[in-house]
Amino acid sequence: MKFIDHLEAFDELLNPPARVYYKGNLKLLESRKVAIIGSRRMSVYTKNSLVELVSFLKKAKVCVVSGGALGVDIHAARLAYPHTIAIFANGLDEIYPKANASDILDIYNNALALSENAPDYKAKPYDFLLRNRLIIALSEVVVIAQADLKSGSMQSARLALSMNKPIYVLPHRKNESEGTNLLLAQNKAKLLYDYQQFAAMFGELECKQQQDDLLNFIKNEDDLEKVLQKFGDKVYEYELEGLVEISGVKIRVCI
Repeated sequence: MKFIDHLEAFDELLNPPARVYYKGNLKLLESRKVAIIGSRRMSVYTKNSLVELVSFLKKAKVCVVSGGALGVDIHAARLAYPHTIAIFANGLDEIYPKANASDILDIYNNALALSENAPDYKAKPYDFLLRNRLIIALSEVVVIAQADLKSGSMQSARLALSMNKPIYVLPHRKNESEGTNLLLAQNKAKLLYDYQQFAAMFGELECKQQQDDLLNFIKNEDDLEKVLQKFGDKVYEYELEGLVEISGVKIRVCI
């Protein structure tokens, strides 16, 4: 198993790891990094919001850091792939959680997985909080997508505050994500309402070229059914990215 003796990002921790084991592409450590964490019981709203947010982060060549857990963590990692760094509490020869095995193996092969624990180590409950300190330390900014009041995500928020890392949260209705709403009410987090503007803080976004076949087609044909027949689900990806707008049976280019 390959390992790193020193990662500068961890130097300010009270208990930095003696070594960091890894699988994958170490060049991702050179990228700008945003942590995205949140509830294992992710709502449909949160899931859809992350699709749009991460699409803009990918255009800005930002690497998403997560814990690879169920819910928000693995969803964000999957959307950002291969611009993904996942930090695990277990050793990297232990796949956990098993439900995410396919995504985790993809990360091993084409993104980057890190752990401070030996390859065959089985994580104890306290290891997940220790893992979270590495996620926070490695990232410039922490996005908490959804969180209950008593949750690991709120523990991560306290870690982020102690490390002076900016926290951003998604807008949620009352009783949907009480943890993130409390962070807003206490002025401990900023509201992430403009995903494109947020991503632009980290670098220039790569925009679709003017010769894009789908966009050029729509400029001459606004019938949604005809566009779907030619380009399929790609149309909805463009809608999530804010490149096109669908209104009833019509579609138009937004850029």
